Amino acid sequence: MHLPKPRGAFSEQLFAALLSGDPTTAARLPGPEAAEDAALALWCLYELSYRGFEEVDDRLEWAPELVAVRRGLEDDLEDRLRSRWSGRPAYDGDFATAFFAAVERHEGPSLARFVQRSATADQVMELLQARSLYHLKESDPVAFSVPRLPVAARAALMELQYDEYGGGRPERLHAHLFAEGLAALGLDATEGAYLDQTPLAVLEQNNAMSLFGLHRRLRGASLGHLAAFEATSSGPCRRMARGLERLALAPEMRAYYEEHVEADAVHEQLAVRLICQPLIEAEPETEDDVWFGAFSCLDLEDRVAHHYLDRWGESA
Repeated sequence: MHLPKPRGAFSEQLFAALLSGDPTTAARLPGPEAAEDAALALWCLYELSYRGFEEVDDRLEWAPELVAVRRGLEDDLEDRLRSRWSGRPAYDGDFATAFFAAVERHEGPSLARFVQRSATADQVMELLQARSLYHLKESDPVAFSVPRLPVAARAALMELQYDEYGGGRPERLHAHLFAEGLAALGLDATEGAYLDQTPLAVLEQNNAMSLFGLHRRLRGASLGHLAAFEATSSGPCRRMARGLERLALAPEMRAYYEEHVEADAVHEQLAVRLICQPLIEAEPETEDDVWFGAFSCLDLEDRVAHHYLDRWGESA
């Protein structure tokens, strides 16, 4: 992957520091003036902990000056996410029942429903390009949480991740299935290929997953986000597959979504009952963050949906 085009003076100077190999210049960066500039910079700093950039020295991942810049951007993002959250709901009974009920009550715009019923092929292509930012590294953010969990939650998360990573079969890796779908549609399956056109809402959505996954103190948020994602995935994947079929688009991409219809119906039970609930039982102090992560997942997806439906002139 190559560095993207900067979106302001902040990311421009950050990228110059990365290219020079001299992180000390990052200590003199101006504050970002625009949200997109900050979000892109944070995404690129996170990428140093994933696959990196061809023109950037891998040793810069933990350069103190860059970590300090990342920390400032992360603090701003976390403050913004927490300001949207009204706190965990009061409930009687067990966590899992309350969690599924809360997710069921959530009402938001549905891009998958729009794709199923009326999206054009061009709109679907645009959406898939944006989704590629996550789906080409699918499940990677939450993988950082594995060694940070108590025994029962760790074992269950590994069971879920084993499915996500293809059950030991490289050709069944979910990220690989998505890449095959992109290629079959004539789209670029290279990671970051569409980063330059990725909107703020999608950048923030992906940054939140990395924020939660890369910080041990936010392990509850990482798993809450995962649980909400899995609990709201099966139905939308079915709708996406039907929309792709309606438009007679690549069966390889339909296969990706069809794979998730059944898998995510199982994964939601794993994520809520066997990952989050045991985590809370073993470490009660994580419960607020589990709910916070779940809320952030749903809220950020709503914001992505509003962005595209507004862009396409559709009502939510």
